[in-house]
Amino acid sequence: MARLTIRGGNPLQGRVTISGSKNSALAVLAAVCLADGESVLENIPHGTAILTMCLILRQLGAVVFLDKDERLHIDASAINQYKAPYDLVRRERGSFYVAGLLLGRLGRAEVPLPGGCAIGSRPVDFHIRGFSALGADVSIEHGYMKAHTRSLQGTTLYVGRQSVGTTINLMIAAAQAEGVTVLENAGKEPEVVDVAILLNSMGAHIRGAGTDVIRIEGVSRLQPVTYSIISDRIEAGTFMMCTAMAGGEVLIENVVPEHLRSPIMKLTESGVSIEEHDSSLWVRSEGRIKATDVETAPYPGFPTDLQQPFVSVLSTADGTSVVRENIFDRFRYVDELRRMGADIRVERDTAIVRGVEKLTGAPVEVTDLRAGAALVVAGLGASGETHVHGAEHIERGYEHFTDKLRALGADIEHDDPDIPEASADFSALYR
Repeated sequence: MARLTIRGGNPLQGRVTISGSKNSALAVLAAVCLADGESVLENIPHGTAILTMCLILRQLGAVVFLDKDERLHIDASAINQYKAPYDLVRRERGSFYVAGLLLGRLGRAEVPLPGGCAIGSRPVDFHIRGFSALGADVSIEHGYMKAHTRSLQGTTLYVGRQSVGTTINLMIAAAQAEGVTVLENAGKEPEVVDVAILLNSMGAHIRGAGTDVIRIEGVSRLQPVTYSIISDRIEAGTFMMCTAMAGGEVLIENVVPEHLRSPIMKLTESGVSIEEHDSSLWVRSEGRIKATDVETAPYPGFPTDLQQPFVSVLSTADGTSVVRENIFDRFRYVDELRRMGADIRVERDTAIVRGVEKLTGAPVEVTDLRAGAALVVAGLGASGETHVHGAEHIERGYEHFTDKLRALGADIEHDDPDIPEASADFSALYR
């Protein structure tokens, strides 16, 4: 396992540029493969999740490579494999988007049930019901979802729990289905909108992305495009949390402030000063922050992906905070924060956080991607050394995370010289 050592107590100073959105990029990589011909994607993040998706697409028959300007080229004209590789799909939950791609492109898909972060049950039932409603015969056999159809047919679907993944997967599958597909109770997240904009630029007819109802009129053919992915709102929010915990002043660049409205509001309630500009945020934090209550919700509510880092911040707040998690089971990391001196009690879906004066460094273990970010946030504000074991989980979703923090003045380093500090080894993709 990769391990990070953090010596806390250094305020953060300077500026940091946010990478492209990991969650959006995973979906865009699948969606762009509906076209014949070479597409070019810009602002692609270099996390291990993205590398895994690129390798999956290669094994399905696509040509995928990076040029010297870090632009990703994808030509899916030769995709002829309908069975996705088990060992790769099991690594990354977002890779299940290839199910919508293969059904839409080939009319057949055999995709392993996905892996990813250990944050409780996240079944793909909603995806399967959606594919069935579109006219596919779907079954689960030997750990695979198997689906086939002569042609997908437009229909009206209710998206359970406003699932972002289901919304995107069904948009991809329905883009070339016969007739009109209507997704009710659709996810409204910026990543959904990003995929819809991409598909429309390819010639799809999608209306309503960003609202509760999305209407998709199937087309017969989609064209390759050049497209730039949105910035990662979760990475931006994580650096806001890092600054709130460690103190200091940081200019966070390449962000869309509107995508972070709820985190900005909650941090401001806690006493953090945040100035919004067109594509940047100036974050200042000094002294002890104040306790506040928060509950996660689908966009535009407080993101579940920022709940864990925010609990780290609240662990040293003045007063008691109540944090309710409405999306996933995401409190497994709390025991690790307790090792550092946090006073947190969990009751079902709620964490009661009594702020302490200071956390102390300790050996802790990462349970999932965002829990890893939370432990880094905690380590930045703790006294002494924090050893974060299992840091490879963090590399799934953050590009050059330790390098960016070190440039801001954090005392953080990889302990294993054989593990590169870059988020993933993309060398095999360069041409």
